Parts: sequence; C-alpha cells; structure tokens
Amino acid sequence: MSEVRFDGRVAIITGAGGGLGKSHALELASRGAMVVVNDLGGAVDGSGSGSSAADLVVKEIEEAGGKAVANYDSVSTKEGGESIVKTAVDNFGKVDILVNNAGILRDRSFAKMSEEEMTLVLDVHLRGAFYVTQPAFIAMKENNYGRIVHTASAAGVFGNFGQANYGAAKMGLVGLSNVLAQEGMKANIKSNVIAPIAMTRMTEGIMGGLGLNLDPGYVTSMVAFLCSEQCDITHEIFSVGAGRYARVFVGLCPGYTNTAESGVSADEVAANIEQIRSPEGYTIPESAADEIAQAMKSLKS
Repeated sequence: MSEVRFDGRVAIITGAGGGLGKSHALELASRGAMVVVNDLGGAVDGSGSGSSAADLVVKEIEEAGGKAVANYDSVSTKEGGESIVKTAVDNFGKVDILVNNAGILRDRSFAKMSEEEMTLVLDVHLRGAFYVTQPAFIAMKENNYGRIVHTASAAGVFGNFGQANYGAAKMGLVGLSNVLAQEGMKANIKSNVIAPIAMTRMTEGIMGGLGLNLDPGYVTSMVAFLCSEQCDITHEIFSVGAGRYARVFVGLCPGYTNTAESGVSADEVAANIEQIRSPEGYTIPESAADEIAQAMKSLKS
C-alpha cells in the first residue's frame, strides 16, 4: 500500500491549538498538507480567547519544515466559519480537507441544565460544524474533491450521564455527515464521523483512571486515513482510541409486519415487541430512501 500523503492538499482543522486537533494538524502537516490551524484559544468551557495556542502549533509545524497559518475565529458564528475558510483560500488557494474538531463542555444533569449551557454547547459543536462546513463544502464542490471528518462522541451515539447538551450536539453531527455524504457523492466529497477515546483537556477528568494509553495519536491515525485520497469510504462512523478501531453503525431490523386493513392495535405491538426488537438479519441503510425501500419490500412481501 502506498504511503498516505497530503502533498498539495489544504486542510482546515478547528480546535487545533491542543489535544486531538493539534495532533491532527501536526500529522497532516508532516505528510505534506498545508494546514489552517484554527483555535479560539479559550478555556474548556468556551470562555476566554487568545492567539497563543494556534500560534504555537503553527510555529511547531513551520520549524519541522511544514506550511501552516493560524486562525483565531470562533466556529460558533456564520461570520467566524466563513472567515476560517477564507483564511485557507486566501493563503493556500483552496480547501481539500476539513476536520470539525472544535468543542467545549458544559456538563450538568438534564433536570438542572440551563438554557445557556445548552445553547453554548450546541453553538460550538453543531452550529459551528454547519458554519464552517458550508463554505468549505462549496469550495470543495468547485474543485470536485473533498474529505470531511466530524468529531462526534460516544456520549451522542450511546448516551452519557450529565451530557444531554453535548450528546445531542454530537449525534447531530452524525446526521449532518450522513447528508453531506449523499450530497457530496457526485463531487468526490467523502464525509465520515469519529467517536474518539483520548486524553485531552476536555477528557482528563473523565478518562484519567481507565488505565489505557489514551494518546491522541491513536485517533489521528484514523483521521489521517479518512482525510486521504486513499479513503473511498463515506457515510460511516468509527469508534477510535487507545489502539482500537471499530465501525459503529445504525442498523435496521427486519421487524414485524402486519398490513391488515383493520390496523394494528397497541396490544398486538406489545405481543410482538420481541420480534420488532430482534437484531437478527439487520441491514445498514445507506440513506433515508434506502430505509424506505427496505420497508416497502417488507410490506409488499
């Protein structure tokens, strides 16, 4: 297999001043990418700002012989998203790769969660991905090439206590990625999702006692592949971390079918709930249209 390289490719990585984003930026740059290192420079909860985090990563890339430029805009506004993409185009002429990595935490049990805690997390993780990805996607379509990686979380895919805001935003990224995979198909734009397990500023209080090697580099290896020309995969989710790589998917079970004209009662649903829930013979729909097609096939048979 040929070496994964990014010579001539331009990558935007949000939240790249530290943790996973920094790891991604350094790796892609070391393999030839020209990198926009975006970081607001704030705290884990999203407060504050500064230029030093992004500047230090750019300096490290340049000292290693790579090319990079810093950007300090917040992903949480339309203007910020557009400015991040403009930084790539103004400095390097195009956008080939986008890694939506920027994030904050405002954890709280659902009953006690404030509107502000909900809004701030949704603004950065979900709306932020929209604001950066839309202008990047348009630029990618013009060049008939693109690779997009969204950083989701097990908190969204599977749920995690005290993270209703974060989990909702992260699962929203799965929906966004799935649609982009469909809309980007004709333009050779691939869109995928990772649910990482790694030690960063955001996870050190959660992951610290697991006894695993949670180096962000394990996650970066998958991100680098998903960002590469070698990657023909799209519309998928991967659990990544500590040296383990596994696909996660939403499946469709065969279920129970009854098309009697008299309808199906709640009692009948209760009587057949085990068949409805059984995963045996599941399929993985590639789109909403595929799910409808499979439902119609079942109904007609």
